[in-house]
Amino acid sequence: MAIDTLAIEEHIRGILIALGDDPEREGLKDTPKRVAKMYEDIYKGMCYTNDEIAEMLNTTFEDDLAFGNAENDLVFMKDIEIFSHCEHHLALMYNMKVAMAYIPKQKVIGLSKIARIADMAGRRLQLQERIGSDIAEILEKITESEDVAVIIQGEHGCMTTRGIQKPGAKTITTTLRGRFNTDPMLNNKLMMLYTKDSTNQFG
Repeated sequence: MAIDTLAIEEHIRGILIALGDDPEREGLKDTPKRVAKMYEDIYKGMCYTNDEIAEMLNTTFEDDLAFGNAENDLVFMKDIEIFSHCEHHLALMYNMKVAMAYIPKQKVIGLSKIARIADMAGRRLQLQERIGSDIAEILEKITESEDVAVIIQGEHGCMTTRGIQKPGAKTITTTLRGRFNTDPMLNNKLMMLYTKDSTNQFG
């Protein structure tokens, strides 16, 4: 699905008029076009399904590595910075940091691809909970491992700049699949890695 930038331009122009401003004045003449171009970038994840993202980023290594053969070997990456936009108010979700883990099953994904998965899942109209679910689904498809975990911490513009107006309020969501959800020892290992040398803390 392609993003219709011409339609966006028309709607932004209408919004400017509805706000009581003049879209023909000097400062706003090119605003609809600029906004449409920005939307094309920040919402580019909407152009692809999770299956299509998994196919695009499906670069794995299947070498006969010793790593991944042990029962609880895991790959963990944290502090992946992303942004997104809340589907309820189109408000920015910012200061977002993603942590991702999986237990390899003969397939190890390139590290840059892990970050790209998080980035693409965020570039949609989203809920923080769904970002975690989308990331987990894409990671499962690429690695063929059902043992996947995603932890996200972020701030929401709809909480900090409108409504309750509580700057600094943070939301933490977890998506745990497979043994991360059923094995307490593995879950504890994940949380220790998440909180080690980090300002991210539960409680």
